[in-house]
Amino acid sequence: MASQALYLRWRPMNFDEVVGQEHVVHTLRNALASGRIAHAYLFAGLRGTGKTSMARLLAKAVNCPEVGEGDVCPGSGCHVCQAVREGRYLDLIEIDAASHTSVDDVRELRERVAFAPNEGKYKVYIIDEVHRFSGAAFDALLKTIEEPPDHAIFILATTEIHKVPRTILSRCQRFDFKRIPLHQIVERLRLIVDHEGIEAEEDALELVARQATGSMRDSISLLDQLLAEPDKVVSLELARAILGTVAVDDVYALTEAVITGDTGHGITLINRVLDEGADAQQFARDMIEYLRMVMLIQTGGADIVEMMAMPAAVEAAAQQAQDLPRRALLAALRAFSEAADQAAGGWQPQLPLEMAFIESVEALHEAQVEAAAPAQRPAAQAAPQPAQAEAPRSPEPPPPAVAEPEPQPAGAPALSDVVKKWDVIREAIKRADLRASALLTDAAPLRIEGRRLILSVPSDFHRGKIETEETRQIIRDVIVRITGFEFAISCQVSAQGGGSNPAADDSLVNYVVNELGGKVIRIEDTEE
Repeated sequence: MASQALYLRWRPMNFDEVVGQEHVVHTLRNALASGRIAHAYLFAGLRGTGKTSMARLLAKAVNCPEVGEGDVCPGSGCHVCQAVREGRYLDLIEIDAASHTSVDDVRELRERVAFAPNEGKYKVYIIDEVHRFSGAAFDALLKTIEEPPDHAIFILATTEIHKVPRTILSRCQRFDFKRIPLHQIVERLRLIVDHEGIEAEEDALELVARQATGSMRDSISLLDQLLAEPDKVVSLELARAILGTVAVDDVYALTEAVITGDTGHGITLINRVLDEGADAQQFARDMIEYLRMVMLIQTGGADIVEMMAMPAAVEAAAQQAQDLPRRALLAALRAFSEAADQAAGGWQPQLPLEMAFIESVEALHEAQVEAAAPAQRPAAQAAPQPAQAEAPRSPEPPPPAVAEPEPQPAGAPALSDVVKKWDVIREAIKRADLRASALLTDAAPLRIEGRRLILSVPSDFHRGKIETEETRQIIRDVIVRITGFEFAISCQVSAQGGGSNPAADDSLVNYVVNELGGKVIRIEDTEE
């Protein structure tokens, strides 16, 4: 026998269990408590937000003999609530408008409405996807909706409210079901996995919630998909592999590559992510979702963004919103939107993503050039000045004396020790701050000067961002927790970029630097 789907087992059994639709619950409870029950309701909103579940709860509440103060009976223990839950209550009729679209179906419904309820006070008709009715079917339903018998209640549900005629809308009490905020979906998923005795990482639940885009039913269905192996921990890696999604830090890093203009790193990142099994179309969609979040932050839609992502991702997007000009951001959104359409069936799925990335970099460069042009134009249009005699050159100053390297204090770890723990340090920084983690993607320990740890970074942009006091403090706190020693943090732009430091793995170099106070000036590759 097939097991019951998880979203069916976790349908709300009373109004207290409804998530994210507090405004609807509050209004219906007040109406039930005061006895002001309407003859027709219209529930509209995104799929999986609780429209049908709310309709069933209302059907239970109006017929439950033990109802009190607008809610269903405690524990849904009466025979009415039990019958509704099991789908055998005769006075609750559910109709799928997608398969009953003709006028004859509505005429049959009108004939049945005249009959009195079998055991309850009201006969409740739930018409799901009502927008699928034909025009003639709506016309046939109109009079019944307007003046139904006293014992009949109609509850219409739709995901496309614009297709419902105004004549029907004007005869119903309308309730709009909103997208469920991300944090509420995550809380519900956590409750489910805890109750089912399943181990799941918080990041995996957040990924599932983001994929559902505000739909509780979709999120529970995706979670059910991940529970194929009950003994297996629902990890972030497992969720990415099954859902084909891309890590948030990869999306952030690609956006950072657009901002810095680092095309080499961006192209490498795209190919690495796809080589690891991610879906190209999903990668493009994740980029669109993230860039849209950046756009909303720029345009004052921060309240919308809070429903789309967790606080750490929102904070990271807010930082990047300061570095992306509006025109370049819109160009990037258009480019990745086209990539999402093209990546579906192409024989080179990475190509649309690569093109979208390069177009985004060029759009940002053009926006920066145009922003700088007004300041440069007056100087360019100024009248030419007469040539002046070249002033005699002053003698070049002598080269500065090389400062003696600061001795390493007692108890400080060697550079090789920091390098060995660098992956652990970066992972801890990632948990503490997503933006700082992305900035350290191509950074690595270069050398230690006394109490100062010098990091090798690929560009001046990275150095400027890392050397802000906030980012330095995050890195310092993590390093002192892992190594037991507090370093001051500085950066040095290296032609070789970040990554591993070959000198750090050489025992002789380590001895000269850390024991004798030497200094690494330059690293060169030889043919050997």
